[in-house]
Formats: sequence, structure tokens, C-alpha cells
Amino acid sequence: MAKRSRRIGDLAKALARVAPSALAAPWDNVGLLIGDANSPCERVLLTIDLTDAVAAEACELRVAAIIAYHPPIFHPIKRLVAHEPETAALYKVARAGIAVLSPHTALDAVAGGINDWIAEGIGDGECRPLESASTLAARESFKIVTFAPADVVDRIRGAMSIAGAGRIGEYSQCSQSFEVEGTFFGGSTTRPRVGGRGKLERINEHRIEMVSSAKALPAALAALRAAHPYETPAIEVHLLAAQPSAREGQGRLLRLSQPATTSEIARRLRRHLGARRLECAAPPASAKIGSAQTQHETVGICAGSGMSLFSAAADAGATLFFTGEAKHHDQLAVVARGCTLLLSGHTVSERGYLPKLAEHIARIVPGISFTLSQCDAHPLLDV
Repeated sequence: MAKRSRRIGDLAKALARVAPSALAAPWDNVGLLIGDANSPCERVLLTIDLTDAVAAEACELRVAAIIAYHPPIFHPIKRLVAHEPETAALYKVARAGIAVLSPHTALDAVAGGINDWIAEGIGDGECRPLESASTLAARESFKIVTFAPADVVDRIRGAMSIAGAGRIGEYSQCSQSFEVEGTFFGGSTTRPRVGGRGKLERINEHRIEMVSSAKALPAALAALRAAHPYETPAIEVHLLAAQPSAREGQGRLLRLSQPATTSEIARRLRRHLGARRLECAAPPASAKIGSAQTQHETVGICAGSGMSLFSAAADAGATLFFTGEAKHHDQLAVVARGCTLLLSGHTVSERGYLPKLAEHIARIVPGISFTLSQCDAHPLLDV
């Protein structure tokens, strides 16, 4: 049997599985940014930034797509022209028919993504998001509640299950039911199944609860009414709130199994990131000789430009915060709070993860080859 040729759409779906767009920050722009989902895809170039040099490299290699960690389309673009620096690289790859995709903050937030990878390089310990993502499975968007006699409970939830309700993860026919007391007063035109009209009735019922997706909701409600013996069944539909994730979200708080010194954490990070150097800001008391031996048990982490999460890390007990870059006054704020700051350079904190990203996607879409850009580099050099 001939092997199925891969398409840009296959690549986009694989990237969405590795870094679900629902986990991206609200302000971000992730997914397929340029290209035709139906175009063939055999070779992909991975980069942190889509620069002119990377665009030229992609054209020379004749790749079908570029996965740029930083989305090259971020702010609204009014024109796509070759003579303006802001759009020259985009114009070049678009003209060559090269698709562009980006995972950005979705890859930061996902379990096993960039921030978890950084935490692994620092040391073993308990790790959780600094800012938890709130997710709600599509099949669990609503909860349907009704009340019925015990002898028809199985009939009602069976009918609702067939209609698509009661699906949680890989499980189906999920429901809850428990005994309650119900009351009603039937008007002169009613025909109650239990009791009579014209007086207050008290009956033993079961409360039945099942989750449902928005898509299945109309059919599930229709099935409920058809299976229900009451003339006018009591039905409630509740919109469910998203639930904070214990494993996914922006940034990480790492509680080390064994406390480590500033110098040891810096050494581990340099090796893990492939960084030649790190910058450190520390409180005056720690700036004396021997400050590198300050012990840290709790570490805050955020790849790239993550100072917006420093306060959350410090409030949770972090005494050291690692990120790619920080403004001068942000550095002073960390020191003023009695914490230590380690900086690697923005893209240095991210670039080392690209080989892992390629591995993750390749497992999902075999048949596509992945190449790391040789032109993508941290823009600052030591002079």
C-alpha cells in the first residue's frame, strides 16, 4: 500500500496536539498563520524567529513549512511588501509558497513544554504552573439536570447517552443520580403521572445529572423529554465553568527535592540551555563573597520575557526567578524583594527546546522531515 502523502493540514493538526491553541495566552497568535492546509508537506524548518536570513535559508532548502516559535504575524499588518523590514521575510516565504506556523505560549503552557523542560534542567522536584490554564473539555460544557421516578432513571440516562450526553474523557454513559423529595401543585388542566391535581403533592424522585457538549445538547434534551414519563418534566441546563489545570499554564514553580545554591542552579542552566553565560541580580546581602552559595528550595521559571509572573512566584515562596530577559527596573524590583534573578537572554531560554519539538511532532506525523535552522541565533554577541 502506498504511503499517504502528508499535507500542511496534517502538520498543523500535529502541532495543535503538541501545543493546543486553547493553552495560548489570550493576546497570542498561534497555529497556521500562512499557507494552504491542502498543500503537500515533506520538509519543515524549525526556528525561534523568522528573520530575513531564516527566510532565505527556507527558500534555499525548499521546505514546505516553517515552524517559528515566535509568531511572525503578531500585530495587525496593513500591507505585505518586500521593501519594508517588518514584512520582508513574510513576503519572501509567502511568495515561495512556504507555510508558517507558530506554537508560542501554547508550547510554554503545555505539560512537557518549554517551561517544564527548563525545570528539568534545574533539578528534580514538585512542579506546577504559576498561572494555571483554565480548560473545559468540549464534551463537558453543560450539565443537564432532571428529576424522575426511580423506575425510569435507567431509561432516561440511556436515551440521553445515545444522544451524546454523559461523555467524560474516554468514558461514556457517565451520570449521577440520588434520591430527593419533589413537590408540585397541578392546575385544573394538568394530568400528573403521580398524585392528583388541585393539591400539593410530595413525591420521591431521583435527581439525574449528565454532562453534555454544546453540539449534543439539543438532541440530549429531546431524548430526555421523549423518555421522561412526566407531562412537564423539570429540566435544568447549567453552563459549566472552566477548571484550573494542575499541570498546564504559564510559568512554573519548582520546589526542589534538594535545595541548590545559586551557582549550582546557574551551572545546571548553562549546561541545559547551551548558554555561554547567565546574568545574575541578587540582594545586597547575597552580593558579597560567597553569595553564589545561597541555597534555594523554591524557584520560579518563565521562558522568554516572563517578569509578569515574578510576583506570583515570589508570593508562592520562590527565592530565585529564572527568565530570558528583564528590564532594568524589573531587575531592581526582584532584588528589592530579597530574591535572586537569573537571565539567559530571551531566545537562549527557548532555542534548546526546538529539537524536542521536532521529535514530538515527528512521532505524530511520520513522513515529514524536520531541520533546525542554522541561521536562527540569539541577536546579541559578546564583544
